[in-house]
Amino acid sequence: MKKFNMIDESFKCLNCGYEVDKLNYSARDHCPKCLYSLHVDISPGDRMNKCLGLMEPIGIEKYKNTYKIIYKCTKCNQIHKNIVANDDDYDLIVKLSVNNNFTNI
Repeated sequence: MKKFNMIDESFKCLNCGYEVDKLNYSARDHCPKCLYSLHVDISPGDRMNKCLGLMEPIGIEKYKNTYKIIYKCTKCNQIHKNIVANDDDYDLIVKLSVNNNFTNI
């Protein structure tokens, strides 16, 4: 099981430039406006990944009583998944769910 290091911090999105606030109930790991993330972790919250590529949202999957955003790194092509946050752009979430064109990533 992956070790989880809780880091909830504000940041400026490197994709859209939005000033992202802390989430305040879990670790903030992506921009709520464009849903992009940054490839900084090997294990959640460790900030040990040297890739630092943009993580492009490519799909959505059901996870327990919520959803996960599926990401593909634009630099190394690695796939990661992050839980949807309460303040994420719902229209983008719906668009991603409609555009899912992959199987079992």
